[in-house]
Formats: sequence, C-alpha cells, structure tokens
Amino acid sequence: QVRLLESGGGSVQAGGSLRLSCAASVYTCELMAWFRQSPGTEREGLGAILTEYGNTFYADSVKGRFTISQDNADHTLNLQMNNLKPEDTAMYYCAAAQKVSAWFRPDTYHYWGQGTQVTVSS
Repeated sequence: QVRLLESGGGSVQAGGSLRLSCAASVYTCELMAWFRQSPGTEREGLGAILTEYGNTFYADSVKGRFTISQDNADHTLNLQMNNLKPEDTAMYYCAAAQKVSAWFRPDTYHYWGQGTQVTVSS
C-alpha cells in the first residue's frame, strides 16, 4: 500500500507560480504522475516521471510551463508550475503506478492522493 499526500496548493494571480509536492509513504512505484480535475470535467494527465530513470512526459497544455521532479531520498514528487493561467484552476492529484503504462490514463494508476486545490485568478 502506497500513501500519497499532496501539499502546496493555494491561490495565485495569473502569471504567478506554485510548487506542489507529493510525499509518498514508500517510493517503489515505477511511474508517478500529476493529474488535475475541475468540476464537470474528466481527470487530465499533466505529466509523469519514470522513477528509476527520471524520464519525464508532459501534456501539451502544460509543456514549457510545468516541470516534474523527484527527490528519491525524501520520497517526494514535485510539480513546479510557472506562468499560471485561470484555466489551470483545478484540484491537483498525485498518482503512482506499480508498472509503467500509458502515463496519461487515470486507470494506469493504483494509488492516488486526496488532492490539493489550485486557484488562479485573472
């Protein structure tokens, strides 16, 4: 069982930055990712990282603005978000998958955090 706990959400004006963190109880999953979801929309994959090799993948909607990183020693996954836009407003979730598969599909992941809210005002 892997427990994930997100932190770092909050309110920011458009153009600002936030850094989200996800603390994992154990860091044994091959793939970890960030998703977001707004009311009435499907959960959207933002990016993922292969925990052993450090390879990262991003959705086009956030490429160049968001950066995923990991700290294996602290069992932490991070999401640096720059140049935030009002449309980035959502609940942000950390997810972990035991095996590598399609990183952008929510059903790839076995473990989810409870989420942290990000609100971007214009």
